[in-house]
Amino acid sequence: MTAFRTSGATSTMDRVPEDQTEDQTAEPLTQYLQRTVQRVRAVDRRHPLLWDLHLTAFWTTAALIDFHGGGWTRITRNPDVPDGLVLTLGLALTVPLLRRRAHPRAVLLVMAPALLVNAWTGALLQAALLHLLVVFHITLRRPLRSLWWVAAVSTAPVVLTVLRHPKGPADEDLGPHLMSLLVAVAVGVTVRTRRDHTVALEDRAHRLEIERDQQARLAAAAERTRIAREMHDIIGHNLSVITGLADGGRYAAAKSPERAAQALDAIAGASRQALTELRRLLDVLRDDEPAPADLTPQPALTDLDRLLDGVRRAGLPVQATVEGDPAISPGRQLTLYRVIQEALTNTLKHAGPDATADIALSYAASGAVTLTVTDTGRGGAPTANGGRGLTGMRERTALYGGTLEAGPRPHPQRGWRVHLLLPEDSTP
Repeated sequence: MTAFRTSGATSTMDRVPEDQTEDQTAEPLTQYLQRTVQRVRAVDRRHPLLWDLHLTAFWTTAALIDFHGGGWTRITRNPDVPDGLVLTLGLALTVPLLRRRAHPRAVLLVMAPALLVNAWTGALLQAALLHLLVVFHITLRRPLRSLWWVAAVSTAPVVLTVLRHPKGPADEDLGPHLMSLLVAVAVGVTVRTRRDHTVALEDRAHRLEIERDQQARLAAAAERTRIAREMHDIIGHNLSVITGLADGGRYAAAKSPERAAQALDAIAGASRQALTELRRLLDVLRDDEPAPADLTPQPALTDLDRLLDGVRRAGLPVQATVEGDPAISPGRQLTLYRVIQEALTNTLKHAGPDATADIALSYAASGAVTLTVTDTGRGGAPTANGGRGLTGMRERTALYGGTLEAGPRPHPQRGWRVHLLLPEDSTP
């Protein structure tokens, strides 16, 4: 049998880059540290008192061990410091930590005498470093400009130690202590800034949600108002015309069947017109369906004669005078049409049987429009429908920056007067 010798060289395919190996090793370590920090923070948030009890119990136990001669909780062993004082200082520096979250400033003030005695006697307990944890919690709550006394309380024991024991090991601890103090403050400021930022984002999201709900409610209210205005203009006017025609036809039926038939034809025409306008409005309101291509346009001033004919057939004599060139936008034409329609509808309802109406429409060269509708009726305020018609007229007029006045005609004249003024059209 022939033996084959394999080469000790490793192929390129089998070779693993060193940086990739290091990354693969560092990544699990980083993830482990992140998970550990997250678990510690989760326990700290859910059971803060339990965490503080563990911390306090650990250092209290250390102080008791030191009391029996351990000495490992001190930075340096000073045989001149009584063990009873060491135990007292250890308890004074650890037990107050239980209240560090609720009252950090009070805890630091309680620990301050123990810190000074610890520095003066040279006991130098490592538990004194725990006051930096209290500094961290104070920084979470207080602005930096108010932390000068915290820096003084934290730095004074180290300065006192250096002055009191100049040849001891603590004379080299001033710089590291100041650095530790700055780290505690920096961590506190960072955590507070992040927390405030999170709270601000949550508050902003809450405000945006409230604003979005308010906008939705306002939009719904505006849509309801628009629908009510259109329905009032369409249904209210045509029903008033139909009512007038029906009353006239009833009286004419006994004397002139031909006039009664004409009244019925007019009622049918007004009904068809109302249905047509109502269907057009409903088609516009159906957002979930495509708008038909053959929608009938909104009424314009070219339809004014048909409107006046219907009102006249309903029993109200109407005269209309127009001055100037009616070259205005369709929206302004619709506003004028609806105001005239509403004014005549109110006259039909409230003016009485012998009333007449006059319409004066004037177009200025600048584009301004003046409309006046008067009647010779009783002059009572049209409040039977709660004034929604007048409100709708004012809203339509306000859309184009105009003004509308409605009220009784001045004495000795009788009746009601509606006066509308639309300024120059600024639409390009």
